[in-house]
Amino acid sequence: MRRVLVTGASRGIGRAVALAFAERGDRVAVHCAANREDAEETVRLLPGDGHALVVGDLGDPEVARRVVEEAVAALGGVEVLVNNAAVAPTAATRHDPAEVSYSDWQEVWRRMVDVNLLGAANLTYHVVRHLVDRGAAGSVVNVGSRGAFRGEPDFAAYGATKAALHAFGQSMAVALAPHGISVTSVAPGFVATERQAGKLAGPAGERLRGQSPFGRVGTAREVAAAVVHLASPEAAWSSGAVLDLNGASYLR
Repeated sequence: MRRVLVTGASRGIGRAVALAFAERGDRVAVHCAANREDAEETVRLLPGDGHALVVGDLGDPEVARRVVEEAVAALGGVEVLVNNAAVAPTAATRHDPAEVSYSDWQEVWRRMVDVNLLGAANLTYHVVRHLVDRGAAGSVVNVGSRGAFRGEPDFAAYGATKAALHAFGQSMAVALAPHGISVTSVAPGFVATERQAGKLAGPAGERLRGQSPFGRVGTAREVAAAVVHLASPEAAWSSGAVLDLNGASYLR
């Protein structure tokens, strides 16, 4: 049994990751920034007992520290961190420079950097210090994006922060290997989650499914399966890897 902190686990990929760990007998700390009702539902859905809910805006460095402390206290320790929380591409965060004001451009960039990159970095720091102080091995898995490689013309800050998250993970893989801590990343393409249901059902659905030669989009459970594998001791030799999960929709 391992103790796992999954950020951004109120719905979507995060919820699927939390479920996948719990189904294997692990205890999970489910994190959410504000969507407490859905996060509580995630906790209720988890098989087994000893799970916990932690809440906080990871764009605040002190909150990131507190989230780790609360997860450690609730679970009795943490061996696995999944950095999934992110400010995602939505109509509200679209920031084509030809269309948005300079102040809006700055606001979106700062928010995405604070959560998608610095939030993950700060959580990693505190989990790593917890592991090193215990003399324990562990793993960190970052949820990045295909957009880090393909480009995100309407969401440049999202693509940039995900690319930086991949690079951060590789730096940490080298730094933390002597401590028995593996660090990997996954780079999903388009994934069918609750947030994307309307888009998939609408005019864009066919185009999105057509991006992959499989003729469909990915599922949250497929991403979760990869995360669970990379977090396992058997996958320690994969440390430093960035795993593409896009159904051959983008090759590099």
